[in-house]
Amino acid sequence: MSELTMDFPDGLPIGDDWQPVPTTVDICFPYDGSLVATAPVGDADLARLALDEALAVRREVAGLASHVRRRALQTAHDAIALRRGDFERLLVAETGKPLVDCRIEVDRTLLTLQTAAEEVARLHGETVPLDLLPSGEGLLGFWVRKPIGVVVGIAGFNYPVLLAAHKIAPALAAGCPVVIKPAPQTPLATLWLVHLVREALHEAGAPRAALQLVTGGPEVGVALTTDRRVGAVSFTGSAAVGHQIARDAAPTKVLLELGSNAALVVAADADLEAAADAVVRGGYYASGQACISVQRVVVVEAVREDFLTLLAGRMGRVAVGDPREETTRVSALIDERSTGRVLEWVAQAVGAGARLVAGGKRVGGAIEPTVLLDVPDGVAAWDEEIFGPVVAVRSVPDLETAFEVVNHSRYGLHASVFTASLATAFEAVDSIEVGGVIVNEVPGFRSDVMPYGGVKDSGSGREGPRFAIEELTVTRMAVIRPTTKG
Repeated sequence: MSELTMDFPDGLPIGDDWQPVPTTVDICFPYDGSLVATAPVGDADLARLALDEALAVRREVAGLASHVRRRALQTAHDAIALRRGDFERLLVAETGKPLVDCRIEVDRTLLTLQTAAEEVARLHGETVPLDLLPSGEGLLGFWVRKPIGVVVGIAGFNYPVLLAAHKIAPALAAGCPVVIKPAPQTPLATLWLVHLVREALHEAGAPRAALQLVTGGPEVGVALTTDRRVGAVSFTGSAAVGHQIARDAAPTKVLLELGSNAALVVAADADLEAAADAVVRGGYYASGQACISVQRVVVVEAVREDFLTLLAGRMGRVAVGDPREETTRVSALIDERSTGRVLEWVAQAVGAGARLVAGGKRVGGAIEPTVLLDVPDGVAAWDEEIFGPVVAVRSVPDLETAFEVVNHSRYGLHASVFTASLATAFEAVDSIEVGGVIVNEVPGFRSDVMPYGGVKDSGSGREGPRFAIEELTVTRMAVIRPTTKG
């Protein structure tokens, strides 16, 4: 890899300084295996130290004036904006994600920081009429929001900076110290993000220890999530790991952004050109390594053949290659294990009776954009989150059956419906069991100001600065009887 800019100290940002680490690891470019940089690797002792430091500043951070919290987040936003090109190149290098997707990630990270800074001004409570019963006469009631305490944030590898920002920015806006654990495969850009935010905190008059980062394996995650001194754990990752964290962390509050196998429904009255465009655009961005990328397409039988013809004509437009190139849309997955698993799931689907319509093979270190037709239930490529450039298409007799097929899944994050009917749009919103229903757009559409999260095995709690701040604060009720002179 060519020289990359990363101006942060050695070690890990713990307390007000950077702590030495017991070991390091090479981070390699997924596309060709070349060395990107050597990254620090923490351990459980450093995780416990970070929690100690967070608890030591908990009251100070909770008591920071609103203008301090807002200024720190805005200053961090500005510092990252000045270096956005370097962040984009670093994200390409450590994730292997196409440049176009890394640019979007930086855009969204900046919006998340900016929005969190603005939400500081909206963090307030309200009065409550206590005299609805005679016993409440003469009493004054109001509630306020208070920080929940130390927040532990654990992010995934696919959008490392954005996912970290969705944990860091709302926590700081709410007045909570936060300890971040990035994915072991992608620590570098998050380390730089944390460094810039810590310096912004210091410049605003807040302690750097309000934000810390610990890298490492499962033992670090266990140390962070099972400590009863933690106020909340916010995790983005697989359903299996999220469920384990929820069990082990109880009774600590746990927010889970988990897996999905997002569906796109094509109604008989849909704009088929737009639907086919959406499948290509929404199924293969980030090389398919996105929770809400199109994985399942459910087409009403009456338009099946026309839709498949349009989809086939678009597959050649999905450029596969070096993620540093402007035109690349699909590149190598995060590691060889992921690549092998995706190819195995494709082979299993074909073995179970599905038809391979496009792709399904390696192109250099990447997987060709793949379309599977008529994948049966009980097959991983239909039932589970494939997290690769694979789309499975199935036809159904009518719209009611389509919605039933979408709901017949243990996941429920996002789904989309293409239709010309407003009635169908509202029926979809009412009927589809997911956290977000998107009409005439890809299920992967997400504005970072939306309440984002799922139902069923896709998780609990909501992200988006306003909604995450609510999750990371608790209401405190105050009831006052004013003193009266006798």
